[in-house]
Amino acid sequence: MSTVKTPALIRGYEVVIGLETHVQLSTHSKIFSGASTQFGAAPNTQACPVDMALPGTLPVMNKGAVERAIAFGLSVDALVAPRSIFARKNYFYPDLPKGYQISQYEIPVVQGGKVSFFVGDQAHTVRLVRAHLEEDAGKSLHDDFSGFNGEKSSGIDLNRAGTPLLEIVTEPDIRSSAEAAEYARALHTLVVWLGICDGNMQEGSFRCDVNVSVRKPGAALGTRREIKNLNSFKHIVQAADYEINWQIDEIEDGRAIQQATILFNPDTGETRAMRTKEDAHDYRYFPDPDLPPLVIAPEWVERVRGEMPELPRLMAARFEKDYGLPAYDATMMTQSKAFGAFFEAAAQACKQAKLVSNWLMGEVSRRLNAHEQTIDDSPISADLLAALITRIADGTISNNGAKQVFEALWSEQEESEALPPLAQVDAVIEAKGLKQMSDTGELEKILDDVLAANAKSVEEFRAGKEKAFNALVGQAMKATKGKANPATVNELLKKKLGG
Repeated sequence: MSTVKTPALIRGYEVVIGLETHVQLSTHSKIFSGASTQFGAAPNTQACPVDMALPGTLPVMNKGAVERAIAFGLSVDALVAPRSIFARKNYFYPDLPKGYQISQYEIPVVQGGKVSFFVGDQAHTVRLVRAHLEEDAGKSLHDDFSGFNGEKSSGIDLNRAGTPLLEIVTEPDIRSSAEAAEYARALHTLVVWLGICDGNMQEGSFRCDVNVSVRKPGAALGTRREIKNLNSFKHIVQAADYEINWQIDEIEDGRAIQQATILFNPDTGETRAMRTKEDAHDYRYFPDPDLPPLVIAPEWVERVRGEMPELPRLMAARFEKDYGLPAYDATMMTQSKAFGAFFEAAAQACKQAKLVSNWLMGEVSRRLNAHEQTIDDSPISADLLAALITRIADGTISNNGAKQVFEALWSEQEESEALPPLAQVDAVIEAKGLKQMSDTGELEKILDDVLAANAKSVEEFRAGKEKAFNALVGQAMKATKGKANPATVNELLKKKLGG
C-alpha cells in the first residue's frame, strides 16, 4: 500500500496532523512494580510503595511489557532497538508522586515503522517516529468527590500510577480529521489483534493526543496545538475539525497561534487551552540512574516473532492472493481476527469470496453497526451466510429476494436453527415464495405475452434504442412478480428479438 498525499485544503489552508497514542499494555502488573493493573478498583488500593515513590524503593522492569513493545515494533516494520535507555521526565503534578515520570527519550525501544489504512477506498500510509515504553501517572479526582468532611474537594487516585504504556508517535503525515480517525482505527485494530492492549477506550486503555497545525500550501509548518486524551474516533474528528477552523479564524484575524496543550469538550464540540505547551528541554530529561539500559538480544526478538499471530496486513495480502479480493475488500475483512475468520469460513463454504465480502461490508456490517455490535454478536453464522450466498450464486433467489431471506434469518434464526444451514435458507425461500422462476418454457410463454403487449418498445429496440430493451426486461420482471432470473430473462429476450 503506497503513501498517498492529498492536499485536503480547508478554506485555502493545508492541514497538518500528527498523533501521539498512549496504548495501555495488557500486563497483569505494572511496568516497574508487582501491583495489579486491573481496572475499577477502589482508589489507591492498587498502589504499592514503588508506585507511591516511598523512600528506598527501586523500579524493576516488567518483562511482559518489553515483549509487547517488541511485538508492536515487528508488526509495523520498525527497528527494535538492541539497546534503549529509560529517562526521567521531570515535571510537577499532584498525581505524579515521584515528581518525574519514567519514560524513554533519546533512545526508544521502537524506532520508525509505518501504519497503512484506507479512507474510503483511498490508500494511505503514515510513518511512525517511534514507540517508547513509559509509566502512566495517577489520576486527580474532582467531580462529585467528597473529602473527609463530606464537602466537595479534590483527591488523588494512584491506581493508574505505574501502569505500562507504549506511546506511539507519528510523523506529521496526516492531512485531515478523517485520516486521523482512520489511522487511529487501524492502530487500534493492530494492538488489539496482537493482544498487547485490550483497546477499551472508555477505560483509557487507548487514548490519543492530536497535534494540529495549519499552513498555506508550500509554507513552513505552522505552530501546533495538542488536543489531549481523546478516547473515541468520533471525538478525534470533531476535535480536529473544530481546532482546524479555530486556527484558521485566528490567522485570518491577524492573530498568531500560540503553542499550547488543549482539551476537547464533547458536550460543546469546542476546544479550549489548558496550559502553554512544553518543549522537551522543559522536562530536563536525563537517564534514570535506577534502571540499567534495556538490552534486547536478537534471540529474544525472534522468539517474540515466532509467537505472534498472522498480522492483519499479511492476512489481507493472503485474501487478495487466495480469494481474489480487491485490496480494499481484503483490508475490510481484516478489521479484527474474528471478522477475518468469519469471512474465511464463509468463503471456503460457498466458494464465492467476493459475494461474501460484499455482504459482510454491506448488510452484515450495517446491522452490527446499528446496534454497536461486533461480528461475534451476529445471529447469522458464517455457514448460514455461505448457504444464503450459495442460493444467490446458483440462481435460486435474486439479490432482492436474498435481502428478504437475510432479514428473516437475522430476526428469526432461532426458529429453524436445528436445520442444516442450506435447509434453513431453503425453508425461508419456500415460506416466502421467493424462488426464482427457472423453467424456460414457462418463461418463454410469459415473454411472448410481454412482447405482444409492448409492440412499440419492440420497434424502438429494433430501431436501435437500447433503453427500450431495459423497458421490456422491466415488464417481464413485473409479469413474473420479480421471480424470474434477470439473466435468464435477458438471454431469452435477446434471442426472441434477434439481438
